[in-house]
Amino acid sequence: MKLATITVRLLALAVFACGGNAYAAKGHVHGAGTLDVSIEGNKVSLALELPLDAATGFERAPKTPQEKAALEEAGKVLNNAATLFTMSPAANCTVGSVNVTVPYSTTSTANAEHADLAGNYVFQCANPAALTRIETTLFKQFKRLYRLEVRRVGPGGQGASRLTPKQPTLSW
Repeated sequence: MKLATITVRLLALAVFACGGNAYAAKGHVHGAGTLDVSIEGNKVSLALELPLDAATGFERAPKTPQEKAALEEAGKVLNNAATLFTMSPAANCTVGSVNVTVPYSTTSTANAEHADLAGNYVFQCANPAALTRIETTLFKQFKRLYRLEVRRVGPGGQGASRLTPKQPTLSW
């Protein structure tokens, strides 16, 4: 394994371990999610966490057919990685894998007072050196979402920023 690869992995681990504690201290905030971005070689990994309320308007088990439909729709939206995230075109990135956790669905349960949606996405990029931005449509999809706290680590270093409906693009 190359020294640079080991360094990036250790840096990512340190950033996410330390940064995770900072976010945990803030707690669950309605309308605010987190996005962790890790770039290693030709692989871009995204870890998304959103309050269920930001996607559906509630954060308990759905009670009505409309709430059940809203929960199902949120899962469908989050499973469509190619629509949610657009990478720099020159990087030529494609979706590798998607893993979404939806509370109160048939495949998962949530008993917490504040439920969250989670998504893990992996993209493969043919030209990773050309990757300089990631744009998201999350704010268009979920009108109650008003910010994403983003942490990024990769060969070009690390950084943190905030995405909003008016600024949905992470650039470096």
